[in-house]
Amino acid sequence: MRNWPFFQLSITTPRLELRYPSPEDLDELGDRAAEGVHEVGVMPFLFPWSESAPAERSRSTIQYHFRQWGELSAAKWSLDFVVVFEGQVVGTQALSGEDFAVLREVQSGSWLGRRFQGMGIGTEMRTAVLHLAFEGLGAAYATTEAFEDNHSSLAVTKKLGYQEDGITLHKRQGKPVVTRNFRLPREDWSPVEGIEIHNLGPCLPLLGL
Repeated sequence: MRNWPFFQLSITTPRLELRYPSPEDLDELGDRAAEGVHEVGVMPFLFPWSESAPAERSRSTIQYHFRQWGELSAAKWSLDFVVVFEGQVVGTQALSGEDFAVLREVQSGSWLGRRFQGMGIGTEMRTAVLHLAFEGLGAAYATTEAFEDNHSSLAVTKKLGYQEDGITLHKRQGKPVVTRNFRLPREDWSPVEGIEIHNLGPCLPLLGL
C-alpha cells in the first residue's frame, strides 16, 4: 500500500524475520495465542487476556493489532511485528514511542508461543527491535518492564544490558503486584552483526521523523 508503507517494514536476524503483519500473519498469530503463551497459574500480563477461551484469545489478538494500526500517529505509535521462525509465526514483538521526535525513548513488549519458548528466540527478537530503535530510529533510550515473577522476560532484559530504573505498583487480578522497570541508554548498546532493517525510510514521516 503506497499510503501505508509499514506493510513493507521488516527486520531480519540470523534466525528470525520480524515483519509488520499481513491479515494472514495475524490469523496465524491468533493460532499461537489459542495454543497458549504461558503456564497455568502464571500471569505475565496486566490485563489477563490469555486466560480467556482459545477462540476469544485468537480474536482479541487480531483486534489488538487492528487497534494499533488505527491509532498510530506521529505523536504516539506502536510497531507490533510478528516474529517468524522457520516459516512459522511464533509470537509478536512491539516497539512503541510517545513524542519520540522530542524524547527519543522507546518501550518494548512481546509474547512468544509457549512451544517456542526456551530456544533463545525471545532474546533474538528483542535484540532486533533494539537494533531498529538505536540504529534505525536514533533512539537515546530503550525501556522495558516486567512483573517480578516473569523470570524469562527479566532474564532477557538482564542479558541485553538494561539498567534498573525503579518499580511500579499495579493491581493484577485483584491483588497488588510489582513491575520492575529497566532502561538501556544508547551508549550502552553495541550493534549486533547479522541484523538488517528493510524499507524503513518511507515509514519515518509517519513516525514524526
